[in-house]
Amino acid sequence: MRSEIGRRSMVAEEEERRREEEDTAEYQVEDLRDDKRLGKRRNVFALLEWDLGLDSTHRGFNRDKVFDGIKGFYILPENRWYRAWEKIILVWAIYSSFFTPMEFGFFRGLPDRLYLLDIFSQAAFFIDIFVQFFVPYRDSQTYKIIVSPQLIAIRYLKSHFIFDLLACMPWDILYTASGRKEEVRCLLLIRLVRARKVLEFFSKLEKDIRVNYLFSRIIKLIAVELYCTHTAACIFYYLATTLPAVEEGYTWIGSLTLGDYSYSNFRDIDLWKRYITSLYFAIVTMATVGYGDVHAVNLREMIFVMVYVSFDMVLGAYLIGNMTALIVKGSKTERYRDRMTDLLKFMERNQLGRDIRNQIKGHLRLQYESNYTDSAVIQDLPISIRAKISETLYKTYIEKVSLFRGCSLEFINQIVTRVQEEFFLPGEVIMEQGIVVDQVYFICHGNLEEVLILEDGSEEIVSNLKLHDSFGDVSVLCNIPQPYTVRVCELCRLLRLDKQTFTNILEIYFHDGRKILNNLLEGKESDVRMKHMVTDITVHIGMQEAELALRLNSAAFNGDLSQIKSLIRSGADPNKKDYDGRSPLHLAASKGNMDTALFLIQNGVEVNITDNFGDTPLLEAIKNGHDNVASMLVKEGGSLNINDAGNFLCSYVARGDIDFIRRILTNGIDPDSKDYDFRTPLHVATSQGSYLIAKLLVEAGASVLLKDRWGNTPLDEARSSGNKILIKLLEEAKSLQLLEFPSCSQEATDKTPRKKCTIYPFQPWEPKDQNRLGILLWVPDSIDELIETSANHLNLDLPPTSCIIITEDAGKIADVDMITDGQKLYLITIQA
Repeated sequence: MRSEIGRRSMVAEEEERRREEEDTAEYQVEDLRDDKRLGKRRNVFALLEWDLGLDSTHRGFNRDKVFDGIKGFYILPENRWYRAWEKIILVWAIYSSFFTPMEFGFFRGLPDRLYLLDIFSQAAFFIDIFVQFFVPYRDSQTYKIIVSPQLIAIRYLKSHFIFDLLACMPWDILYTASGRKEEVRCLLLIRLVRARKVLEFFSKLEKDIRVNYLFSRIIKLIAVELYCTHTAACIFYYLATTLPAVEEGYTWIGSLTLGDYSYSNFRDIDLWKRYITSLYFAIVTMATVGYGDVHAVNLREMIFVMVYVSFDMVLGAYLIGNMTALIVKGSKTERYRDRMTDLLKFMERNQLGRDIRNQIKGHLRLQYESNYTDSAVIQDLPISIRAKISETLYKTYIEKVSLFRGCSLEFINQIVTRVQEEFFLPGEVIMEQGIVVDQVYFICHGNLEEVLILEDGSEEIVSNLKLHDSFGDVSVLCNIPQPYTVRVCELCRLLRLDKQTFTNILEIYFHDGRKILNNLLEGKESDVRMKHMVTDITVHIGMQEAELALRLNSAAFNGDLSQIKSLIRSGADPNKKDYDGRSPLHLAASKGNMDTALFLIQNGVEVNITDNFGDTPLLEAIKNGHDNVASMLVKEGGSLNINDAGNFLCSYVARGDIDFIRRILTNGIDPDSKDYDFRTPLHVATSQGSYLIAKLLVEAGASVLLKDRWGNTPLDEARSSGNKILIKLLEEAKSLQLLEFPSCSQEATDKTPRKKCTIYPFQPWEPKDQNRLGILLWVPDSIDELIETSANHLNLDLPPTSCIIITEDAGKIADVDMITDGQKLYLITIQA
């Protein structure tokens, strides 16, 4: 039992080895550039050989799709029986190509010993004509495999059918039946068209990496030379035999005498000797040696010799040129063979699968045939000329790509000069689902399909990609894995752009980058299958905007005005905040970048924009000691807008930061702002004995009469500290303040410190940039008195009963006790 299992295992291993050997077998290439039919650029999609490896085992190769669903009988060229038949036909083609000139020149009707052989030959070629009607081919434009019997028949009928059929006619019988007319006999030369199969064989042999290239080329050159001389020898003999018998002495062979031997009765000489003599004449004539013993005698022989020698000059140049190329080396085909040999060794050493092998072979083959698109061809040209060439070739395609709709001309030109052209074969997978993509492709020719691979391994076609579509863009722009597998349906000509290059261009053209993301998002919102992708794109747009804000803030922080101008011109929003809510103006003010701050304000940045900590650009400038920037911001309408001014100012007084206190007092902060204990900055300064700060506050108008939560005034704090100089300062300030506000002296001494508020004559939801000013008032004892007083000071001719006072949140103030010190209020009219 074990021996049987072992035997089966060995058989399986042998079969697998045989398949691997077939997989690494010859790889044949046809140089389509020599085909006269390739008059247009698109003919790069001409017919390729079937050994490209696009069989049914190729990953992503959908036979039914490629065959367009056509059913019927056909013979695939990779079928091993068909390949065996091709070898049989090759043998008969060699026989027919060699024997036809012999039959034309040396025979008048076939001998009996050759008649049966000729019948077998013609029967084989008749069968081959029949077989050709069932062999599929690749369309030269779409590159699809055509298996339609009608299309196969039409193609064959329009190409070689007539000549193949005429070559199978029994011309020897027709010659005899026609009374041995020479015109009918000349039609026998039609069979020379079968030599094309021999030429195809040599063309494949040259590119078969299993055969030494030098050997295959030499064999081909020798065969070409011998065949040409063989045909010429048969024609030379034919010219001698078509004259009347009385004139045969006036022919090249009839008049020939070699030593004592005469060819006067050459028809009676042995066939082999006559053939060798004719071949000798053909060779010395081709070599233009001409020893003098063999030469043309009559006029028509002279005419043929002149034509033959003229042809020999071309043939000699061809042979010498090819031999020189073999010695010098470096031909295109040889480079291709060397590269293919190295790749096959690499694939064998690393045991790569058949799928990847087929893709590698197919791409190398396609590069060989379409190498005129290789960038190396124009690599030595100046970059300006290469850019013009790229613009001429690719701009019309890139302009119509839906991804770039609405983008600037400068951006389009940058893309055009950096794309590279590539070709892909039908059935090939360009991108697989879930991989990380570093290329973006734009379609110039052909069709592709996006396929969703489900969890159970089944496929679902999501969409078809056509001219001017793109793919790989979602993965590259949003930094996510490729959402779908992209597979080629027809031979495709694509333009490729590297991710790094694309990213570098987008870093310069930010505005175009935002348009591209919007174009990418367009049309995907309503697609359920695209829902997750829409989310990814939307998140990426937010990330891009945040990154752009960071770059703008960085430029403002460093004072890079040129970079700021470039970013804003490219569409960056100067009011966009970073993660801390800081705008570019905040950073420019904090670093004292005067020109940058002024430029930002002139370009629409909100002067009093606040960050997440409630700080304005003016406060940032003051904190960092940039008085010139602070002055400019004040002129442009900047304000401090500190929510808890009392706590804020008291904390800096407690720190003893006299420079900051001086600057902030200069820029309009209320020196009597209170903290949660109703303590003013002057309370804190006197309690700590800070004479200079207290003097600064008094000079700024700070009241020495205000009481804190415990009823203490700044003067009381000074007396408690025992600082006589400070006590004297506050007593002098108290005397001055009592003289200035006598009516408030007793109230300020006996009562809780009065509150003040600011009343504005408009609604809080109206625009802030109005020219109407508010009024700062002490809060009276009743709301009615506050309404009447504010209406009088604001010169509003309104009855008090038709007005109310509201807060910034549109809340109605019903009692003055609800008003906090320094609160902003609004006087509005009640609609009847």
